[in-house]
Amino acid sequence: MVVTDDSSSSFVQYGIDDKPPLPTSLLLGVQHYLTMVGANIAVPLILAGVLGMPDEVVPRFVGTFFVVSGIATLMQTTFGNRYPIVQGAPFSMLAPAIAVIGVVKATDPAGVAWQTALLQLQGAIIVAAAVEVLVGYFGLLGRLRKFISPVVIAPTIALIGLSLFDVPQVTSATNNWWLLGLTLALIVLFSQYLDTTHPAFKLFPVLLGVFVSYVIAAALSLTGYIAPGAPGFVDLGQVASAPALMPIYPLQWGFAGGAGTTTVALPVVGTVAFGIPQFTTSFIIGMLAGVAASMVESFGDYHAVARLSGVGAPSERRINHGIGMEGLMNIFSAVMGGSGSTSYSENIGAIGLTGVASRYVVQVGAGVMLLMGFVGYFGQLIATIPGPIVGGLYIAMFGQIVAVGLSNLKYVDLDSSRNIFVIGVAMFAGLAIPAYMGNVGSAETFRQGMSQVAVLGPILGSQIIADTVFVIGSTGMAVGGLFAFFFDNTIEGTRVERGLEEWEDTVEEDGEFTSAIDRLRDDAPSTAD
Repeated sequence: MVVTDDSSSSFVQYGIDDKPPLPTSLLLGVQHYLTMVGANIAVPLILAGVLGMPDEVVPRFVGTFFVVSGIATLMQTTFGNRYPIVQGAPFSMLAPAIAVIGVVKATDPAGVAWQTALLQLQGAIIVAAAVEVLVGYFGLLGRLRKFISPVVIAPTIALIGLSLFDVPQVTSATNNWWLLGLTLALIVLFSQYLDTTHPAFKLFPVLLGVFVSYVIAAALSLTGYIAPGAPGFVDLGQVASAPALMPIYPLQWGFAGGAGTTTVALPVVGTVAFGIPQFTTSFIIGMLAGVAASMVESFGDYHAVARLSGVGAPSERRINHGIGMEGLMNIFSAVMGGSGSTSYSENIGAIGLTGVASRYVVQVGAGVMLLMGFVGYFGQLIATIPGPIVGGLYIAMFGQIVAVGLSNLKYVDLDSSRNIFVIGVAMFAGLAIPAYMGNVGSAETFRQGMSQVAVLGPILGSQIIADTVFVIGSTGMAVGGLFAFFFDNTIEGTRVERGLEEWEDTVEEDGEFTSAIDRLRDDAPSTAD
């Protein structure tokens, strides 16, 4: 039987299985998604720039990511781990994606069509994600569960929150600090000071904070107090110029006469070009590193969302179902022309601020995002949310995740010098090594440097080794988690000292996780006599 944390349970306003009224769920669901739109837009915009994608195609590219996010979230919350966790475009797969695009474009000095590079990226993701499906449904990641203690989980989750402390929306020297401060102040005011005065402040602090800040920023932009191009400027003209509806469908990035493109004549629609993903071994190997980092990150996310939702830590079976479904949704994303899908830490922070951990709420929000992905006005409206407002969101939400990670230390003996060493080194490495990788600049540069190492250079400089180290080394929580995992399982320490005895009382049994398939099988009429 799972023992939940009393303080966490009392904090939760709507539990995982609760279903608030539909109007309330609509607002709460949109709020959950509002926390991650900045990241889910940043990934396609970065890729569009690297690809050299025409401006008129970008809204449709962004819309594709929201359609994928909506469907992936519905699948994960229904058939996967069934946690109230949003799925979106992974940053961990961005570095190998950029590397793939760069190599493809470099093969033609005159510039290869952006569709060609995108088809190669789709093929690499499909194969790498197939490996993730096998890792999940064969239970390979879940089996590590028995070797992971709170000493490992605490720095891993904390580093999820710390990973975005230096994003431009927060630390840019030209940031609009009053707008960032206003957004943060409003979220704090609603969620911490006014939360007991009215239910709306407790349930919708993020939505209210962003809405008020956005309206003020838009008004100041229209009146000229915020100049065009300045941080905080809201360009409402972009919304009016966006297409009303956008066609989004599988294999949509083909082009007539291009390699890997099949043209099909359809009734009414006419001739449609379908882009067939291309498969290149070196690109697949590089993408495997991104998928590996994504799995480690999701492992930490599952523990964070369970803790904030007031339920026991995830069982091995729940972890396996979650990772397997993420692999399937990565394949789906690639087929649709996206760049992958993974669990998002942003909405976990929203659970911490609002106490809304309802699976139903997240599913309703996913449905809204799925539909809105086809609406050009929506994508452009979301894109006009100023960076400083997103920065205020990040400080509130990711700070919450840091605290959630550290709260796992309540099970650990903090008088143990052994534990202090493991936690400290893991946290420091999780910040320092990604900073080093960022200074290196790119996977290609890192690969060249590794190839110069004495004796081992030919091995360390190979693409599979160098790219894997670069991508995982660029992911703070992966680095910190691996350091903590190694030290915690090799340095002598008792189970009580490591917090395992008390912590394992909170872990759900495998039998307590019921997948959607199990439910269907249990509800099916018996054929027995």
